Amino acid sequence: MAITPQAFPPRERRPSSSSFISPNFSDTKLLQSLLFLSREISLLKPLQFLLKRNSSSIIRKSKLLSIIFEEILNLPLSFLSQSTLLCSKELYLLLHRTKTLIDDCSNGSKIWLLMQHESVSHNFHHLTVEIAALLDVFPFKDFDLSEDVKDVVVLLKNQCYKAKAFMDPIPENLKREVLKMIDRIEREIVPKQSKLESIFERLGFCDSKSCRDEIERLEDEIQGEEKSMGQMGALVGLVRYGKCVLYGASSPKRSSRSPRSDGCHFPLPTDFLCPISLELMSDPVVVATGQTYDRSSISLWINSGRNTCPKTGQVLAHKGLIPNCTLKNLIVLWCRENRLPLETVEIDKSDGVTVSKAALEAMRMTASFLVNKLRVSRSTEMVERIVHELRNLAKTESESRVCIAESGAIPLLVDYLVSNNKELQVDAVTTLLNLSILEANKTRIMETDGFVDGVIRVLRSGTTWEAKGNAAATIFSLSCVHVYRKKLGRKRRVVKGLVELARVGPTTSRQDALAALLKLAGERECIGRLLEGGVPEMAVEIIDEWPEEVVTIMAAVAKRGGAAALAATDRAIEKIATVLRDGPGRAKESAAAALVAVCRRGGEEVVAQLAVTPRIHKAIWELIGTGTVRARRKAASLLQILRRWAAETEYIGIVDVSTSIADLLIY
Repeated sequence: MAITPQAFPPRERRPSSSSFISPNFSDTKLLQSLLFLSREISLLKPLQFLLKRNSSSIIRKSKLLSIIFEEILNLPLSFLSQSTLLCSKELYLLLHRTKTLIDDCSNGSKIWLLMQHESVSHNFHHLTVEIAALLDVFPFKDFDLSEDVKDVVVLLKNQCYKAKAFMDPIPENLKREVLKMIDRIEREIVPKQSKLESIFERLGFCDSKSCRDEIERLEDEIQGEEKSMGQMGALVGLVRYGKCVLYGASSPKRSSRSPRSDGCHFPLPTDFLCPISLELMSDPVVVATGQTYDRSSISLWINSGRNTCPKTGQVLAHKGLIPNCTLKNLIVLWCRENRLPLETVEIDKSDGVTVSKAALEAMRMTASFLVNKLRVSRSTEMVERIVHELRNLAKTESESRVCIAESGAIPLLVDYLVSNNKELQVDAVTTLLNLSILEANKTRIMETDGFVDGVIRVLRSGTTWEAKGNAAATIFSLSCVHVYRKKLGRKRRVVKGLVELARVGPTTSRQDALAALLKLAGERECIGRLLEGGVPEMAVEIIDEWPEEVVTIMAAVAKRGGAAALAATDRAIEKIATVLRDGPGRAKESAAAALVAVCRRGGEEVVAQLAVTPRIHKAIWELIGTGTVRARRKAASLLQILRRWAAETEYIGIVDVSTSIADLLIY
């Protein structure tokens, strides 16, 4: 459906950032605040792009108000009448709304203001009408005003009475041109460059930076207008396309960009992770026991024939799944605030939020334009700018990732993984990371010749830590697919690179490396490579810094065939036991699981080493008493292993031999 002016309903403008002063203070201070606010408005610059006449008119009226209240404050005042106080408070609130409207129009999106031009013009007129109404009832007769100021009062009243709603025809014509261009884009007609240039010139978009600033402002406007996100997305697409066609790709701002601004990083808020998949939930649902899981994970669990809650172990009274809308909204808001571009985290389509065809076509045109330019560009500077632009585009939404991949960008980006240009390399690998978030793109990336070798090269010898960390995050993202997890996990260089990065990288890069290792540890066929690559030794080395992440990896390795290797690793048992005894709550559960696996496969020497660890039996009892159902089960199993060893070796002091496992679980 084409976008029409009705697609942009009038709304209340956002409050400005200026502080709001409550008028609940003394009579004199109230008048002083009125004088201060009217002066503040009178010093504002009229809007230059749109609504210049409307804003100039109300600014001039504020100037006249400041003259009136300056006169009043110079008079000897003992007290103000009730009607004066009431009118003054109402006028203060009215002036504050006026300043908010002007500030908001000055600092907001130009193209959004163009779409709202008619309603905002009416807002200015309504403010003038309200000023006239207040001036009508304001008791000026209570004050001994000079003749000059009385003339100002009369002048101001006359101006307000005679003011009529003014609708500038020039912006209205420009608005129709913009809507017509969006309609043509929706019909897959590429805009003429001359027409695009004319519109952008009149909008005041004169270079790449002004377009980039406009996109940011427009996206901020969209955050507050969820009902119009689909239509407003078309405007974002138009500005982004015009920026690339008219002014080229943006120059990277390396000094101001956070290395964590792209992709999916670890760790995420614990409450947002599905207890089954340990990934961010896109559709959280509540089961009969009150626990929350991602719908896809818990459905797979139930459909496999299980009738228990994975987390508590309780039998489900029923198999109904109730949407957890509150949690989903929190996840969406968190992703927005952190600019996390996960295609699974979207607002429910039933809320009326969709991506318009015009926005999608504008995105497709932008991606195709950039990729075609990238194919023929020979200038290193131009290539770097285009790849950086693709990086920015790829982190916006899932549709943009589809368009970029379909335009043929992936093979070109893979070629730049081996670049010695550090800016180009980090942008290339980060763009691939953002693209890999989309499930369909994982296959495209993994099947591209040279990708695996390229990402390994970045991981092992990347030009920056950011590049290395994002290479690790890319491996993590691709490893979400079972077949690719096996393929990557069998690569010795992948494991070596992740282990090295986890050991010596900066904090964010180490988190990405540990996340990737944990994902690989979920595949039994990868365990051999993880052991050869030094994961046990690395784990012992850094477990004090990253107890929760590392002990979870150790538990996964032990569970899938690496228990004997862990048992043989110097100080491994001691370190895991320390986490069980003194680590954070969630880490203790993984530590218990790791120790159960290691003790069962490591022999009596391992059990003996654990048995003599100071305070270990107390830690096990505490976990049995306070842990989750799974933690209690693992702790009870561990206690049973120690009890059997104590009975066989006639060792006293671990636990009363008469205590049954059932008793322990009830404890």
